[in-house]
Amino acid sequence: MDHIPVISEETRYFESNEPLRLELGGELPGLRVAYRTWGTLNAEKSNAILVCHALTGNADAESWWGGLFGEGRAFDETRDFIICSNVLGSCYGTTGPLSTNPATGKHYGPDFPRITIRDMVEVERRLVRSFGIERLSLVVGASLGGMQVLEWGCMYPEMAGALMPMGISGRHSAWCIAQSEAQRMAIAADADWNDGWYDPELQPAKGLAAARLMAMCTYRCFENFQLRFGRKVQEDGLFTAESYQRYQGMKLVGRFDANTYVTLTRAMDMHDVGRGRSSYESVLGSLGMPVEILSIDSDILYPKEEQEELARLIPGSRILFLDEPYGHDAFLIDVETVSRMICEFKEKI
Repeated sequence: MDHIPVISEETRYFESNEPLRLELGGELPGLRVAYRTWGTLNAEKSNAILVCHALTGNADAESWWGGLFGEGRAFDETRDFIICSNVLGSCYGTTGPLSTNPATGKHYGPDFPRITIRDMVEVERRLVRSFGIERLSLVVGASLGGMQVLEWGCMYPEMAGALMPMGISGRHSAWCIAQSEAQRMAIAADADWNDGWYDPELQPAKGLAAARLMAMCTYRCFENFQLRFGRKVQEDGLFTAESYQRYQGMKLVGRFDANTYVTLTRAMDMHDVGRGRSSYESVLGSLGMPVEILSIDSDILYPKEEQEELARLIPGSRILFLDEPYGHDAFLIDVETVSRMICEFKEKI
């Protein structure tokens, strides 16, 4: 299957020739950041909300979190100026493995340097400052997006007015790292992988699809699959659960990039707000802005104990629970409840 990431026609681009020194060493000579905005920035530039997307997401937040947009909802274009950018290292228009390496004139591919969540946040900061915004009223996101939210609070507390991380921990667990490595090995086992030097138009489709299937088993949960599929069999003889998994795998192959998947999952594995700082506990204890943490009871990837730990360590923070049988992806499914929770938080800050 051809690899064709679809980028919204509404997407805009921030270009910078300022080099980006990366946390793990090396630098990128310049940046291109794909982003979208909704609403109007007020005269005081005080109504900006930054939305941070998850692993395979993009800047087009209204397509994957559409239930949160609209008057009276979490992201109200009549009141808010909403920004969502595609993260560094992704394949939806921001500098990443599919970008041209100026040193070779070819795409970076597996030569794209190792990046971290902190590098992503620094790129987002540059974008936000390009609007003349000195302080965001709210930074919100889930999963990989939630990692960025926490790092915004640690790196730029003067710019992060309030934080709402969802379905995430303060540091990636051994459980999550093991899941990521299994998925990367599935990609590497594909004969078309070629150590990452595949033709960008010809994905290592079987490997990337297998990685997605493995991930889907952690994005949902036992109860969700039982209720939704049970042991139902289709006319073609496939179990419904089997068919659903195959569909999800090939759907990702058609819209994502394998080197990007490897790059971003490695960045997630490096997530640890205490790394290179005083200590994990003291870093979280230093967050002084309003923080509301969303936890998903049925999440088997980032269990609620990890969000409860954040709530214990972040002074004055509050934890909310989504008690739904959807697993980790509940933040994308129960949008009515998530929107209400964000609205209520916005009223307090």
